[in-house]
Amino acid sequence: MNFLELAQTRRSLRTYLEKPVEKEKLEYVLECARLAPSWKNMQCWRFIVIDEAVGREAMAESMGESNPGRKALMSAPLIVVLCAVPKESEVWEGKDNMMLDAGLAMEHLILAATEQGLGTCWQGLFSEEKVRAALGIPDDVRVVAMTPLGYAAEERRPRPRKAMSEIVFHKKWGQA
Repeated sequence: MNFLELAQTRRSLRTYLEKPVEKEKLEYVLECARLAPSWKNMQCWRFIVIDEAVGREAMAESMGESNPGRKALMSAPLIVVLCAVPKESEVWEGKDNMMLDAGLAMEHLILAATEQGLGTCWQGLFSEEKVRAALGIPDDVRVVAMTPLGYAAEERRPRPRKAMSEIVFHKKWGQA
């Protein structure tokens, strides 16, 4: 699969099969995340892999009752929690490179999972304090995102995308 096909195939999935993720596939997606680029190569990201029901329940509870992401976290065999260490990155001209670096690592993980036939669903609406307490994360580490990881129990349907003319300008803002 070339990169364009990979990007076209990736979808946010909310239901997963009760099928374990092979250790080799998990290690592969984590290795891909580890190789992501980062500000000054500081590699601020950390990943926590949750493979037990009690951990999945704690992550789902951190989201609140009405959050549709709860279903995804409860049905997947694994959850990967993305953390970042602020002192291993910098804010420059108002831009928080820690968030960008962590996002790049998670995107590498998500695309690698897609390549391996696995599904994911980026989750960002949760109580950071509840996740921190449940997983013993130190106060000087940020919880950035999490994703369920497993085999899809639903079809990967294409989602509408904006036209290239809406998002790409040439020479100046607004010029087609």
